Amino acid sequence: QVQLVESGGGLVQPGGSLILSCAASGFTLDYYDIGWFRQAPGKEREGVSCISKAYGTTYYADFVKGRFTISRDNAKNTVYLQMNSLKPEDTAVYFCARRRAYESGSYGVWGVGQYDYWGQGTQVTVSS
Repeated sequence: QVQLVESGGGLVQPGGSLILSCAASGFTLDYYDIGWFRQAPGKEREGVSCISKAYGTTYYADFVKGRFTISRDNAKNTVYLQMNSLKPEDTAVYFCARRRAYESGSYGVWGVGQYDYWGQGTQVTVSS
């Protein structure tokens, strides 16, 4: 069955870095866009970054541009999110998700309805 498993979260000081991993199984990663979302307590889930199935086109929310980098290793069936210059406001549970096969491009990339499978999430806490 389709599974997405996030790892790499933890406690980090402001200005620090973390690398999140999203290990996919039960499907061929090459054929799908993969997105990262986050949800802070009391807030709605919001899109952070996405990487496309073809050409590896990347998309970033404005609040992470220049700080976060998404990448994929199809051979390892894994997508990564390198997070640098972390801020307290980056504190959230981070989820990876598989975008529906027929969805592509930037239109609606942050819409949760475009994603059909989600991981369980990994907690990222940025605090001194």
